[in-house]
Amino acid sequence: MNKKLILAFVAVALLCAGGAGAAVWFFAAPPAGAAEAKHEAKKKEPAKPVKYLTVDKVIVMMRRMPNENLAHYMSADLVVTTPVDKEKETKEQLPLLRSVAVRTLSALPMEKAKTMTIDQYAEELNKAFAEAYEKEGRERPFTEVLIGKLILE
Repeated sequence: MNKKLILAFVAVALLCAGGAGAAVWFFAAPPAGAAEAKHEAKKKEPAKPVKYLTVDKVIVMMRRMPNENLAHYMSADLVVTTPVDKEKETKEQLPLLRSVAVRTLSALPMEKAKTMTIDQYAEELNKAFAEAYEKEGRERPFTEVLIGKLILE
């Protein structure tokens, strides 16, 4: 009698554990095809028209290494991607964009700047712009900043 009772409790415990596991899997897993449906929905959305604004000739003096006598400079032309409806607001903020870009690029040591790719420069700038707008508590009127031209001397 004791063996049957113990086996019954073990069977009920296993059944409950299996049911709980199945419930967690069922409710936590996204529905089949959810990713594809989301991707298709994005494809069907009409692309919002964008404008590309330029911030020309951002020239900065690079930080020197301790034993270095030569000055190094960087010149960059930035391209700002903005929705058409926010073009005017973005144009009004171009001086702020230039200031943040100068602050960010001039903080780079020459040794690091020589090894960076264009994508890394764009990533650094986009991160700096996100932080600047978050610090001021304002919404960015543009989506991203791209590098149009970069000269490192």
